[in-house]
Amino acid sequence: MAKIFQVSARAGMTRVVEPVARGLLRSGVSPNAVTVAGTVGVLIGAIGFGARGHLVAGALIVTLFALTDLLDGTMARMRGGATKFGAFLDSSMDRVADGAIFGSVTYWLATQGDSWGVVAAVICLVAGQVVSYVKARAEGLGMTCNVGLAERTERLIAVGVGALLSAVVDWGLTAALWVLAVLSVITVGQRIAHVHRQAQRAEMGVDA
Repeated sequence: MAKIFQVSARAGMTRVVEPVARGLLRSGVSPNAVTVAGTVGVLIGAIGFGARGHLVAGALIVTLFALTDLLDGTMARMRGGATKFGAFLDSSMDRVADGAIFGSVTYWLATQGDSWGVVAAVICLVAGQVVSYVKARAEGLGMTCNVGLAERTERLIAVGVGALLSAVVDWGLTAALWVLAVLSVITVGQRIAHVHRQAQRAEMGVDA
């Protein structure tokens, strides 16, 4: 159900951003420029606001600029498809953005003496990077890896909800991070198991 909702929401957002994408392309703006600009915006929201304790403002800024993932993808599609460098740049900038988000959260919680929150944030940071790496490595070996409870979209939603909750209850962010930490670790296991099954089928000569 969650995946169906995510696909429907993404389709709806695509219809909204298409006019913007066309306008940017007509103005000579490239999808790669939008990718980099979106990452810079996320860095401003995470480091400039989130790391200083302005969690709600940081979450809103990060959410706004994270939507450029959809915008640059739409622009690339309108130009005939993403280039290899464009796909590489997008993935690389995603890792930078994710690191900034969870690194900033970790820093803020450390300044507040929330050791449990720091542990959860570090687990989210590391596990999130591993989730992405496992997928990239699997695809590099010719396998698929689009499985898991906590993909990038879910991770960003979870930390965003935690930031908003922090304005209501002190433990809101820490609680959200621990839920995400557990789901992220499970996702790593799901992806490794998925790739293992494909590798076994390939070794036995069975179509994956």
